[in-house]
Amino acid sequence: MDGSQLSVLWGVPFAGILLSIALVPLVAPLFWHHHFGKVSAAWALAFLLPFAVVFGPTAAGAGIAHAMLAEYIPFIILLTALYTVAGGIFIRGNLHGGPGLNTAILAVGAVLASFMGTTGASMLLIRPLIRANDHRKHVVHVVVFFIFIVSNAGGSLTPLGDPPLFLGFLKGVDFSWTLIHILPETAFLLAALLALFYGIDWWYYHRKEEVQPKDPTPDDRTFGFDGGINFVLLAVVVALVLMSGLWKSSVSFNIAGTEVGLPGLLRDLGLIAVTVASLQLTPSGVHADNQFAWAPMQEVAKLFAGIFLTIIPVIAMLKAGVDGPFGAVVRAVTNPDGSPNPAMYFWATGLLSSFLDNAPTYLVFFNTAGGDPAVLMTTLAPTLVAISAGAVFMGANSYIGNAPNLMVKAIAEDRGVKMPSFFGYMIWSVGILVPLFAIMTWLFFV
Repeated sequence: MDGSQLSVLWGVPFAGILLSIALVPLVAPLFWHHHFGKVSAAWALAFLLPFAVVFGPTAAGAGIAHAMLAEYIPFIILLTALYTVAGGIFIRGNLHGGPGLNTAILAVGAVLASFMGTTGASMLLIRPLIRANDHRKHVVHVVVFFIFIVSNAGGSLTPLGDPPLFLGFLKGVDFSWTLIHILPETAFLLAALLALFYGIDWWYYHRKEEVQPKDPTPDDRTFGFDGGINFVLLAVVVALVLMSGLWKSSVSFNIAGTEVGLPGLLRDLGLIAVTVASLQLTPSGVHADNQFAWAPMQEVAKLFAGIFLTIIPVIAMLKAGVDGPFGAVVRAVTNPDGSPNPAMYFWATGLLSSFLDNAPTYLVFFNTAGGDPAVLMTTLAPTLVAISAGAVFMGANSYIGNAPNLMVKAIAEDRGVKMPSFFGYMIWSVGILVPLFAIMTWLFFV
């Protein structure tokens, strides 16, 4: 598909699914709860059927195969493994959530996110954090900041933390490069967010009637962990992901025009085995204590299936560069002398990552900046930092910016937390994150 020859109308199904996620839960919540999968499928067909007519069934089949085999299936398999393994670990004991403890949990989650992935850290900590605050009247701000810090910003220091950085690792960026080069930006953002959260949580905590006289969760268990076998399985997940990036093999399988490499195939098979092992080895009582259910994972799987399919022409148009319908975006990140503008790369990558999948968005701007990892890690290091930071940090700007955002929202709602709507959440993100991103631009990218 030549993206330079496409009309922006091919992006309508993608815009439609985004608007559906944003608006339908507001105007028809019961319909959305029961039929969001059908809505996602309808928008996917609204793209695929006209595409098959215009470009032919073969091209449509190849597009589906590439989106599914190269992107969606590995993405969902990894998320499912992390969701299952983390859901098999129950943190025992009744923690009493207050400003100090909540801030400490968010800080620990931020550190864990870079080493077990934002999904793994989110699934491990969101349940005990909600349980720790079930004696309080206001909990929404706790979950919102959890999404900011643990589900996004915390995953910026290693390729294991967030899919865009893992793609960079596969392209040749050194494993330790992000830890060394993005540490100042990450430290600033996390310190600012943790300080803001502590202040907001302290204000809520000291309001009249904020804390219930009786905690709904009894203090009848000593602090500890159940389902410890899943820590071993979590280490296996990390090893499998690392293996697929470090092991180079010439063996690959061509499936409907999409090359599936042996390392990636073995990684995915290993992750499926880990998922099955976790379900078999985790005591049923642990899942019951965690209120483990598949609904959040099903929501992410169904919605992102539609997103990964409808995004196909959007990514093609972006890849067309200055010759494509989105040429203005590409031109905006380049100085008049032809050199890259880090500040514009930060915002362009970040704003698109807020609503597109941040992994392919990272790749688009990685290639726009030249695509040579040796140059990007040295001469153009500020540009690669800007691309990486924008993709990871600004995934927190909306519920669909990063997969864990939707999963955390679904789990919180399943436990009775009245989470904000799509645009309600963005009031938080625009009010808190965007000013911090503006300060970061002035400090690090100008």
